Amino acid sequence: MISSLEKLLGTPRDGALLRYSLGLEYAKAGERERAIEFLRDAVARDPLYSAAWRALGASLAEAGRDDEALEAYRRGIAAALLRHCFARLAARGIEKCNIFLFAENAEGRDFWRHAGWSARAAARRSRTSTPRPRR
Repeated sequence: MISSLEKLLGTPRDGALLRYSLGLEYAKAGERERAIEFLRDAVARDPLYSAAWRALGASLAEAGRDDEALEAYRRGIAAALLRHCFARLAARGIEKCNIFLFAENAEGRDFWRHAGWSARAAARRSRTSTPRPRR
């Protein structure tokens, strides 16, 4: 099975699903590092591929890389939640949405960038505190 899948690498069929499938096959064959490599490729190509994040987490855990495994599981849960939210928004006809991030939240910026979001340089946010009523 692995050799058949590897023949598709570099072809038009090469994508997150192929990389995920190769990762699963290498994991079944006990080749954890190759599995991890292909599963990382899968989530790099589709950051919202929650099944690939879950499989990556499992392979990392089996390799004794617990901190990395927890991070992969965390990202997989986030990916599943995002897909669910996007589906619900689309079902209601909502085509666009915005998210606000604190400027110092580098991890958050990286997450959203990898999920396909882009910063809007033209958008600015202003705020004020509500004045207290006079007595």
